[in-house]
Amino acid sequence: MPFERTKDELLQPYVIHRLPGRIRLGVGAIRWVPELQGKLITSVGELKGVRRVRVSPVTSNLLIHYDPERAAEQEIVDGVAAVFDRLRSYVRRARRDRVAPAGVKERVLQEEPLSRKLLDVVITGATLGFVYFTRGAPSQPLSFWRRFTSLPALTAIALSAPIFKNGLQSLLDHRRPNADTLSATAILSSLASGRDTSALMIIWLADIAELLTGYTMERTRKAISNLLDVGEEHVWRLTPEGVEVKVPVDQLQPGDKIMAHTGEKISVDGKVIEGAATVDQASITGEFLPLEKAEGDPVFAGTVVKDGTLVVEAERVGDNTAAARIIHLVEEAAQRRAPIQMFADKFSAQFIPVNFLLAGIVWGVTRDFQRALNMLIIDYSCGVRLSTATALAASISTAARQGVLIKGGQFIELLSSADTLVLDKTGTLTTGRPVLVEVAPLADSMDEDAVLALAAAVEQGAQHPLAKAVVEKATARRLEIPAHGTQETVVARGALCEVDGKVARVGSAQFMKETGVALDGAAATAERLHGRGRHVLYVAHGEQLVGLLAIEDDLREDMKKALNRLRNQQIDEIVLLTGDVERTAEVVATRLAMDGYEANVLPADKADLVLRHQIHGDRVVMVGDGINDGPALAHADVGMAMGTTRTDLAMEAADIVIASDDPLMLPATVTITQKTMAIIRQNFYTAIGVNTIGLVLASMGAISPLWGAILHNATTVAVVGNSARLLLHRLLDR
Repeated sequence: MPFERTKDELLQPYVIHRLPGRIRLGVGAIRWVPELQGKLITSVGELKGVRRVRVSPVTSNLLIHYDPERAAEQEIVDGVAAVFDRLRSYVRRARRDRVAPAGVKERVLQEEPLSRKLLDVVITGATLGFVYFTRGAPSQPLSFWRRFTSLPALTAIALSAPIFKNGLQSLLDHRRPNADTLSATAILSSLASGRDTSALMIIWLADIAELLTGYTMERTRKAISNLLDVGEEHVWRLTPEGVEVKVPVDQLQPGDKIMAHTGEKISVDGKVIEGAATVDQASITGEFLPLEKAEGDPVFAGTVVKDGTLVVEAERVGDNTAAARIIHLVEEAAQRRAPIQMFADKFSAQFIPVNFLLAGIVWGVTRDFQRALNMLIIDYSCGVRLSTATALAASISTAARQGVLIKGGQFIELLSSADTLVLDKTGTLTTGRPVLVEVAPLADSMDEDAVLALAAAVEQGAQHPLAKAVVEKATARRLEIPAHGTQETVVARGALCEVDGKVARVGSAQFMKETGVALDGAAATAERLHGRGRHVLYVAHGEQLVGLLAIEDDLREDMKKALNRLRNQQIDEIVLLTGDVERTAEVVATRLAMDGYEANVLPADKADLVLRHQIHGDRVVMVGDGINDGPALAHADVGMAMGTTRTDLAMEAADIVIASDDPLMLPATVTITQKTMAIIRQNFYTAIGVNTIGLVLASMGAISPLWGAILHNATTVAVVGNSARLLLHRLLDR
């Protein structure tokens, strides 16, 4: 007997019917991941005993044929449950990102060229000016035969063709009027009543508002097209003989070596292997000052060599470059609508019939055609709908130009109201690069420099990050590293080699004990260093322990300032999540005055901790940069990947990607989202308030249809212009 499915069991399979060797399972999550139908068939088909699988996204079920002798029915059900459990993050994001239908069809401004809209504004404005100077003040009603043949009437009819077409199409396709239906009715009514100037005024002011909105959309498209221009059409590739050959950029392969000269764009993601130059990488990281690049430094496609010449070894080319992924994210963002935008569209659609109803009521009560016409001219939909779309597009465009990629308007709304911040430690709070911060000599015969030089001799040539930190510090102090024998590495323990006739060792306390080095006298110093959250390396020469090295992952500069700013932006709770030991987590959390921490956390546990906060009603922002942060980023209300070292998985899982390593970009991003929502609320209040006053005055006969059109459309222009000022916003002024 099939068991009942509850509303929250989207991932839990339930039996619809069964026969020997055949079972049909319903899984609510299937309808959210129809694009994964092939993957589901493969994954379920690999279960023990399964012979054939058929998936139906429409009915959200799977038909499974299996061998009863090899697998029991419950094993099949449990196996399917495990398959869907692995899709938990994907299903959650698909449900969250789902866009509800608008209910009515509105014209898409992006489909109309900006030059065409500008031409319409110029033609309409010129016609209005001509009529004003030839007729004087606003004219009295014309005779009937001239009402549709005057110059303003003919201009209005010609320019309003798209409005009439879309308004009629909404009635035919959706059985509901839209904003264009309302405008078309108002224009026709104005012409029929002889108010051709009023009809033209309606079109002119509406075109100005749409021109501002279209300009904002164009700026967004231009930001994307600038990113698309990630390099030169041709590049100079170095042959194995060292000869520069000009080749098309699409012929490049990973491993190729290219030359980048002054003034040229770099066309690949790669590593500098020769040369030095200053590189402007604002398009990728948002940093406004050019950076010095030398051998070993990473460079990105789309960045510009300002001065110098570089030889770059390509690591990623074409669609795999960071710039190409950025473009993909920004293009996706334009397709995702925020709840506030859907509310604005729904609000507009619901109030359009109200305007027709008001017109009928006013006509029935007053028998005054002019008053009734004003009920059609003055409406809420244009200002609310256009200003909301403009604000969100302007915000996404401005952020993208300055190195912050917001994948959709809904994340602007969610981030603006978040109250809990969860931060990964390594690579997010910290630089992710070990640094030697203290040398503690333990032998009377050796000072700090001697201990460090000995340790560098052991670690020289090793690739482990801790070894590099030791060698870098010795190099920075310009120490002479003693001659040494061949190095031997003991995995997860340390390294050793011969120096001055004795075996020198660098490694953990366990490594020292295993190789016969006594740790007497080191306990107090080691405890002090551990207490500061530092990793301790022991240095021995022969059988004598000569010193300790303290290594830590440095906190990012300005991280404390960034968290303080976030607290002033309604973030009530800041929590640290890390896979590090508890003592290190406690030190970091204390230094940054955080509200709590969780140490020794596995990747799956990070996602569970995010969910735990959400269960208590918190609106959670998760900030991370690594593969292990992917599940938590996907489960958070807003996932943010930060830094130039972020992984591809973190970038894909995150809703917002900050390309810079600057921690102050975190509060700066919150600021633009909160400013965007504040502007949207201002626009709502203004459009509704002013148009309501206009409707009241118009119903009383206090204003004519011409002034009704001016009041309504001027308000629309004002709120759209208010939204467009987000294009001038600077994310970070320090």
